[in-house]
Amino acid sequence: MNSTLEVVLPGKVGPSGLRLVRRELPAPAAGQVVVRVEATAVSFAESAMRRDRYYGQPAFPFVPGYDLVGTVESVGPGVDPALAGRRVAALTKTGAWATAVLLTAAELVEVPDGIAADEAETLIVNGITAYQMLHAKAKVRAGQTVLVLGAGGGVGSILVQLARQAGAHVIGTAGPRHHDALTALGAEPVDYRDPDLGSRIRALAPDGVDAVFDHLGGASVDLSYRLLNRTGTLVCYSIASKLDDKSSVLLSFLMLLSKLAFWNYLPTGRHASFYDIWAGAGKPGSAKRDAFLARTRTDLSHVLGLLRDGTLSATIAARFPLSEVAAAMELSESSGRTALGKIILIP
Repeated sequence: MNSTLEVVLPGKVGPSGLRLVRRELPAPAAGQVVVRVEATAVSFAESAMRRDRYYGQPAFPFVPGYDLVGTVESVGPGVDPALAGRRVAALTKTGAWATAVLLTAAELVEVPDGIAADEAETLIVNGITAYQMLHAKAKVRAGQTVLVLGAGGGVGSILVQLARQAGAHVIGTAGPRHHDALTALGAEPVDYRDPDLGSRIRALAPDGVDAVFDHLGGASVDLSYRLLNRTGTLVCYSIASKLDDKSSVLLSFLMLLSKLAFWNYLPTGRHASFYDIWAGAGKPGSAKRDAFLARTRTDLSHVLGLLRDGTLSATIAARFPLSEVAAAMELSESSGRTALGKIILIP
């Protein structure tokens, strides 16, 4: 049996309330593998989950961790033995904050040689999210102008790079201390705290933008929608502005979806949608789940290839050992949650 050290979220607690628990992993069953984790990360999802404000999260207690990179340590019956020893990535939603995890082989994506584990980790949930929003949802093309809110964040910094790689002009909101870094990535930075933010962006894109990527939700989407040009697309992918709210998470989510649906009924030529990385995932073992996993493997393999080729760069805000997960979460949630890039945990 394999031993694993896990971070357990026991309930609605502050970062210091997270617990480290050691347990034994069973041997992998048919179709399963044991992955020794080399890198995982802190994301908005974990901050929401510890507040019990992430829609669809498991009941407490559970092990957080949305994604991981690691090496296959052992394989179960029916799994290609050659997979053992390979470096892989996986989208888990929960469970990745551990030194070893039990996964199904179908969830794994091989990480190309020459990419460090922490660099690959920046591109799993963030890379898939950015790539699918940009190309499947907004269908951004060369010559267009896009607005990325939170452009210094984990998803935002990849959106900037992918949009530039597609030939788009990028306007990105961030705090002034991150403006030089955004300029280096190819974005035109704007201070998100500017009281006249809408006018500032209008000055840069007088006819409106072709796409807005909005992670804030709430009142932010009204401005985002108004900043679109006549055929623009608004893509929301979170309701981060409601993180510390006392209202119902479900109600906030339904209100946002209703607003987006209403806008789509208007004869404006604009389009608004909500992106969910798990949309269409289906139940384990179903044809929908198989299609979802195949799409995820294809898209993640593509963005990892862009990292290997140097088209994308890994933006890492900080690295912490797994035992210091509380400090990592505190950094993630400090100063208005403006850490540049991904906060990595090294088990």
